[in-house]
Amino acid sequence: MTATETLSLTEIEDLAFRALVKAGTTEGNARPLAIATAMTEADGVSSHGLAYIPIYAQHVKCGKVDGSARPVIANPRPAVLIADAATGFAHSAIDVGFARLIPLAREMGVAVLAIHNSYNCGVLGVHTRRLAEAGLVGLGFTNAPASIAPSGGAKPVLGTNPFSIAAPDAQGNAAILIDQSASTIAKSEVMKHAREGKTVPEGWVLDADGHPTTDPDAGLKGSMVPSGGYKGVGIALTVEIMAAALTGAALGTQASPFSGTAGGPPRTGQFFVAIDPGATAGADFQAKLAHLLASFHDQDGARLPGDGRKACRERAQREGVVVDADLLAKVRALV
Repeated sequence: MTATETLSLTEIEDLAFRALVKAGTTEGNARPLAIATAMTEADGVSSHGLAYIPIYAQHVKCGKVDGSARPVIANPRPAVLIADAATGFAHSAIDVGFARLIPLAREMGVAVLAIHNSYNCGVLGVHTRRLAEAGLVGLGFTNAPASIAPSGGAKPVLGTNPFSIAAPDAQGNAAILIDQSASTIAKSEVMKHAREGKTVPEGWVLDADGHPTTDPDAGLKGSMVPSGGYKGVGIALTVEIMAAALTGAALGTQASPFSGTAGGPPRTGQFFVAIDPGATAGADFQAKLAHLLASFHDQDGARLPGDGRKACRERAQREGVVVDADLLAKVRALV
C-alpha cells in the first residue's frame, strides 16, 4: 500500500512557496504559483499540483523559466491587454493581467488578455474560475509543445492545447467550469505513469510510427491521441490560433518541452476573454443559467462539468488533501 500524508491547503501552498523561493524564484512570482498549486490539489488534479514543483524548481535553476521575471502589460486598444511574461511563470503574468482585465471587462462589457513569452500555466480552469468568481464569463486558451499529430499523420504539430469556459452564479461562484484538453488525456498523466513505471490504457498514446501503444515512454516519443479523433485535432488547432497566433507566442512546433532541461524557455502563450454577462443579457443571464443547470441536476446521476472538482474542493477544505509520501519527500528536499 502506498504511504501517504494528509496536508491542509495552507500547508500545500506554504511548501510549494518555500520550494520555489529556495530554487531561485522571487517571492512575488512564487506566491501566485503556490496558490494555484494548492487550488489544483484541492480540485483533485494531483498530476498538475505538487508533482510539478520539482519540475518548476529544475526549470528555474536551468534557465528554462526566469524566476525573477517581471511581466509587462500594455493596453494598445480600449478593451485589449497584452502581457509579455518575459519568459517567466505564466501565473505571474496572469495575476498581473487579471488585476487589469477584470475591471476593464466590467467597464467595457468584454475585454481580452493576450500573453506571450510565457510558460506552462498549469490547470487552465484555475484561472477561468477566478474570472467567474469575479462575476464574469471567462474563456481561456493555452498552447503547449507539439504532441498531437494531424489526422492521417504521425508527426506532432499541435500541443494538447486545453481550453476552459467558466460561468458565474449569482453568489460569486463558478456555476459551470469546462476545462478540457484536445487530447484524450492530459500529457502530464502519461508522464506520471512513465515516472511510476506503469503502463497506460490503450487509446491514450501512439508510438512514433502512429501505432497504438500502452508504453508511456513510447507514447512520449510519439504522439497523444486526440479526443474524438479529427474533432480533437480541430480543438487543438483552434486553441493554437487563439493562444499562439493571436498572442505572438511560439507555436507548438517551435516551443521547447515543458519537461526536461533542453531547449530554453518554451515561450508559449495564453489568451483570456472576460465577458460581463449583464452587458449582453442583463438580468436574463442568471435566469437562463439556472434553468440550464436544473436541466442537468434534475436528472439522477447527471453531472455538470466542474461538479467533480467542486466536490473535491469542498472535501479538501474540510479534510485536507492526501498526498503521496514519496512525492512529499522530494518536494521537502527542495526547501
